[in-house]
Amino acid sequence: MHQSPRCGAKTRTGKPCQSPAMPNGRCRMHGGKNPGAPRGNRNALKSGQHTAEAQRFRARISDLLKDARETIELIGK
Repeated sequence: MHQSPRCGAKTRTGKPCQSPAMPNGRCRMHGGKNPGAPRGNRNALKSGQHTAEAQRFRARISDLLKDARETIELIGK
């Protein structure tokens, strides 16, 4: 146990952590068991609603609706 690699993360005091490291190189307090979120943004592509193309399309529709409302208002006067 004393010969195992150490975490080495900077603590609040500014010194390196001396807790034993897990296989990911950090201790249980500085690295956790979970490696983190998956790489990339796969969740945004599930429905396609949040892609850049879909957002541009919705913005264009909003602009067209705004223009239509203004035109109707001008005609009504």
